Amino acid sequence: MGRRVFLMVLDSVGIGEAPDAEHFDDVGCDTFGTCVRSGRICVPNLERLGIFQIDGTSFKSGEEKTDSNTNKYGQKIIGCYGKMQEQSAGKDTTMGHWEIAGIVSPKPMPTYPEGFPKEILDEFEKVTGRGILCNKPYSGTAVIRDYGQEHVETGKLIVYTSVDSVFQVAAHENIVPLEELYEDCRKARKILQGEHGVGRVIARPFVGEYPDYERTVNRHDFSLEPPKKTVLDAITESGLATIGVGKISDIFAGRGIQKSYPNRGNDRNMEQVLEIMDEDFEGLCFINLVDFDMIYGHRNDVEGYTDALNAVDVQIGQMMKKMRPGDLLMITADHGCDPGFKGTDHSREYTPCLCYGDMLRQGVNLGTRKSFADIAQTVAQYLGVDYRGDGESFYSILVK
Repeated sequence: MGRRVFLMVLDSVGIGEAPDAEHFDDVGCDTFGTCVRSGRICVPNLERLGIFQIDGTSFKSGEEKTDSNTNKYGQKIIGCYGKMQEQSAGKDTTMGHWEIAGIVSPKPMPTYPEGFPKEILDEFEKVTGRGILCNKPYSGTAVIRDYGQEHVETGKLIVYTSVDSVFQVAAHENIVPLEELYEDCRKARKILQGEHGVGRVIARPFVGEYPDYERTVNRHDFSLEPPKKTVLDAITESGLATIGVGKISDIFAGRGIQKSYPNRGNDRNMEQVLEIMDEDFEGLCFINLVDFDMIYGHRNDVEGYTDALNAVDVQIGQMMKKMRPGDLLMITADHGCDPGFKGTDHSREYTPCLCYGDMLRQGVNLGTRKSFADIAQTVAQYLGVDYRGDGESFYSILVK
């Protein structure tokens, strides 16, 4: 059996402000550090992989140890560890994942702090046959609280945005059936191109009775296609497998993904990964765990965020036990979303890079990587795939 890579994105689990954080008004952000300081953190598997050894973090283990390859409990560090600096001109999911897959985006995607222009909404109303409510930046839970009742009474679609490059459409599942909502979002995706090419059009279905509306797991993202070839395209062209778990297929508009398991929340997504590990394949399993960001980060829920990390750490331990000879586990993030920081938006942070497998050295400090795209180049080299993205491989210091 050939090599397999399990690339896991802990969505929004940043590890401290990036050097350009001031340009994003994010000086002081520190997602993982906030969770550590909550006093609730319990992530022994991430610890064994070296997350507390990463240089330049607020939570780095003390220097009192004489052996940098052991943690504070004297346990051996069995992973390779380092941090990644994003080069793309944004701090959103799309740009973060595209860079992880090999593409640096030098220009920011359009955002709409004053709402979308009239010509966009007029065209959207025309193709959907429904009116529009809101058209402002808004919290996803607050927007259905404030506009949900009017939506139910009139059938108008709730359109809103955020600081990210997104066009979000919320609708009650009993008023606008899911397939109609998805089709409306596909129509919006066709409209939002070029100058108005937002990163994602997002369907945001909800249920319930006023005032107790709740968003459902039937969210669906309609992304732009990546502007260049990603490592996913290269792996597919080479004849190897590409499997997406969670939002991965949505983020890449389905391109380069041969088999997809849509998002069902962190716990179910991880259960799916554990099942995939029993399958015989050669290639990449690309995983996104969005609950950290969507449920906890954007809602400033420090306890919930930390507990979610603790829960996923248990399942990471289960993954490590199921790994086969030749398997590589890589754990990273796409941006930050510090639940203890001002506001509720993404934060410009370094992200972790933790690697583990029987082919790898142990306790190796990968340092600070200059781009998320270094991951794509390393994955390609590990799988023997011909790919030239925007990053530099760290294969030579990773593998025995």
